[in-house]
Amino acid sequence: MPIGGVVASPAVVMPAGVGYDIGCGNCAVQTGLKAADVDVRRVMDEIWRTISFGMGRNNDERISEHPVFDAIDKSPVKEQRKLLSVARGQLGTVGGGNHYVDLFEDREDGSLWVGVHFGSRGLGHKTASGFLALAARKDWGARVADNMDAPPDAISLGTPLADDYLAAMSIAGEYAYAGRDWVVDRVLKILQAEAVQRVHNHHNFAWWEKHDGHRTLVVRKGATPAFPGQKGFIGGSMGDNAVIVEGVDSPKSREALYSTVHGAGRVMSRTQAAGKIDRRTRKQLSRGVVNWPKWQQEIKARGIELRGGGADEAPECYKDLKEVLAAHSRTIKILHTLRPIGVAMAGKDTFDPYRD
Repeated sequence: MPIGGVVASPAVVMPAGVGYDIGCGNCAVQTGLKAADVDVRRVMDEIWRTISFGMGRNNDERISEHPVFDAIDKSPVKEQRKLLSVARGQLGTVGGGNHYVDLFEDREDGSLWVGVHFGSRGLGHKTASGFLALAARKDWGARVADNMDAPPDAISLGTPLADDYLAAMSIAGEYAYAGRDWVVDRVLKILQAEAVQRVHNHHNFAWWEKHDGHRTLVVRKGATPAFPGQKGFIGGSMGDNAVIVEGVDSPKSREALYSTVHGAGRVMSRTQAAGKIDRRTRKQLSRGVVNWPKWQQEIKARGIELRGGGADEAPECYKDLKEVLAAHSRTIKILHTLRPIGVAMAGKDTFDPYRD
């Protein structure tokens, strides 16, 4: 199932459709501050010191108590219950890949926004891996083909395996929401700001919905729900605008099962951009085509405070979000256009297996 894919079925669920990063999503919060009044460099330095990117945790600010821990501990899936210690250690960490913590300036009124993108970390990845193996009639923990050419394994709804998957998926989704909320609230604490509005959605998940009068399970892989009146946060790249959108009702909206994108989408693979790196030794095996030092200078020239990042996340790796949104103009309307002024993400030498 491709990134941006949406599939509805009343009969089966495909764990590969939801993906490894269950509950990956975007959260954006508008603050009561004006971007022009904020010392962005200082704030980004504090974000970089406080929020953990990549695999490890660079601070001792662990979350000791949260209702989602109780949900994991009471999961009907015993293998997921065993992941509680992993979940405790990673809640509030962002991970690698295209996951980020950003500051934005609203192009209309100059207000400051905080935006984040990440999912359920090791809990979701290990949960998805386990059910992909079970769906392929293998044992939990067994390796299965996970490339785009591998045939998907469908689980019949109403079976114990499907019930277990949907329950475990829901818990991983709760965990992803909790992590994004914590990170956003931690940035608000750094800013000493209050939230004016919060826009928060999954884009790797499955929902029970009614379409054309039929109750069906809708799987969105890298696609954001966009029902009429529902708001969503869509990112561009580290150097381009992001937007807050709202779903509208139209024939195209219904055809798309009230869904839209979650980002601009890639035009270049990570390997093509950054070259091939030995995951074990971190040795560069081949060169990529992206001139990362040049992009670092360009990002700085655009007035953006960058922390981390690498060639595989350079703006040239992504589509032009304006063109992408134009193709969706009959299904959404743009409420806010956000200019990035601070970007924090895992560095180019960071390896994180819990990304999707």
